[in-house]
Amino acid sequence: MSNKKFETNAIRTQLKRTENLEHSVPLYLTSSFVFEDAEDMRASFAEEKERNIYSRYSNPNTNEFVEKVCQMEGAEQGFAFASGMAAVFSTLAALLDSGDHVVSAASIFGSTHSLFNNFFPKWNISHSYFDVHNLDSIDDLIQPNTKLIYAETPTNPGVDVLDLEELGQIAKKHNVLLVIDNCFASPYLQQPIKFGADLVIHSGTKLMDGQGRVLAGITVGKRELMDKVYRFSRITGPALSPFNAWVLSKSLETLAIRVDRHCDNALKLAEFLEGHDQVNWVKYPFLKSHPKYEVAKKQMKAGGCVVAFEVKGGLEAGRTFFDSIKLLSLSANLGDSRSIVTHPASTTHSKLSVEERAASGITEGMVRISVGLEHIDDIIADISQALG
Repeated sequence: MSNKKFETNAIRTQLKRTENLEHSVPLYLTSSFVFEDAEDMRASFAEEKERNIYSRYSNPNTNEFVEKVCQMEGAEQGFAFASGMAAVFSTLAALLDSGDHVVSAASIFGSTHSLFNNFFPKWNISHSYFDVHNLDSIDDLIQPNTKLIYAETPTNPGVDVLDLEELGQIAKKHNVLLVIDNCFASPYLQQPIKFGADLVIHSGTKLMDGQGRVLAGITVGKRELMDKVYRFSRITGPALSPFNAWVLSKSLETLAIRVDRHCDNALKLAEFLEGHDQVNWVKYPFLKSHPKYEVAKKQMKAGGCVVAFEVKGGLEAGRTFFDSIKLLSLSANLGDSRSIVTHPASTTHSKLSVEERAASGITEGMVRISVGLEHIDDIIADISQALG
């Protein structure tokens, strides 16, 4: 069968069965692989053969996970990492040279901010931030040494939506790379490569696993770019473990059905919050009140699992709200089967200055909810009593 649907590929893309004819893919918990003879070993290291040599380079389980995500994203090649941030750092480090410049969205994950602000400058790699509400400003930030544009959409934690098609056109006009963190959407809801992205990054820890069990990251995209990422990562060693890759490959089999439920619950919660008298504002991509609702509908299948809102009364009211939560989890993760409540200003983005948080749309009273798979009535009941 050709042209199989997303859900079918997620389940039926798997390794060839061994002589045992197992139905579920086995674990390959081996650090290395043996060679038939001296010539086989020489040819393998000379890359005249495509085969597994060492699990830091590749492993059957990581190969299957990467192949599935490449199919989902429409990518040519990929590499799996030990965490989402390992994927972000390794991808950027592989592509950037001393003297290069990056144009990045101001609204990005706190640890990615730290890379741009604290670590890349040590290697003479500079950056400029653009306002996610004004993509026209990117043109003025492009410099002769600009190598790439980096962005998330929807953004963390403010759930702003960037027009991927417009970003792709800007990158093409200036002949720079476009790298997109697609973590909040997952490949099921959005495929940035269709709109001009060169590389797509995910934290597999989030919706891909969906149950808070493993750390993982992955980057997929154009073969010539991924070859650079692979060669950098093969030497520096941030590879995903075979066990975690096996877990993730099985998790992807249920990605579509899980994300459908996440999105259904999240939209219902957002609609409830929008009418609550203790809430200043609510952001969710598929709420009609979202300023980029039409863009979200154009490039996403549904709105994702994250809802952002601001509690009336600022920081103290926010603390009261968090201390009053009974069912939902207070955690810094997202994309879990369990609903999670986070205060970005004091957790995920606490290392940013007040000014940097403001530029990212993070207020003292902002709450980020990763809406899980519990019954929506129970989720709303807990949020309602905490707001009360």
